[in-house]
Amino acid sequence: MNIILLEKVQNLGAIGEQVSVRGGFGRNYLIPQGKAVSATEANIAIFNEKRAELEASAVEKLVEAQARAKALSALTLEISGKAGDEGKLFGSIGTRDIADAVTAAGVELSKNEVSLPEGPIRNVGSFEIVLQLHADVAATINVTVSSAE
Repeated sequence: MNIILLEKVQNLGAIGEQVSVRGGFGRNYLIPQGKAVSATEANIAIFNEKRAELEASAVEKLVEAQARAKALSALTLEISGKAGDEGKLFGSIGTRDIADAVTAAGVELSKNEVSLPEGPIRNVGSFEIVLQLHADVAATINVTVSSAE
């Protein structure tokens, strides 16, 4: 399936590039999310007319993400949960818990922007969490998980 990207997509391409993706990825994710349109003659003409405003919107989103990254760089979170004697949590701390804690601290964050490559946090300790705010902007925060007595 050939598509035109309407915004930068990590590991795929930049605005305006025509790329070939698998049909399911294009139909089920990129097109419904507004990240791409099918590469038909009509859509190519429409894209060429709107290219300037799409690029301006992309720059605006990038600046916003950089400002959020700067605000997040100074942030240190403390999340508490029930834990056993050996420091193992009863349950886990996931992306939603981290996103809610960051939002409560004053910076808006979606759970989709939190990256936990090793899965949810299941132990007490200090962890560095990577937040992917934009295709070009990532921020790192320190999260300390403590035992709630």
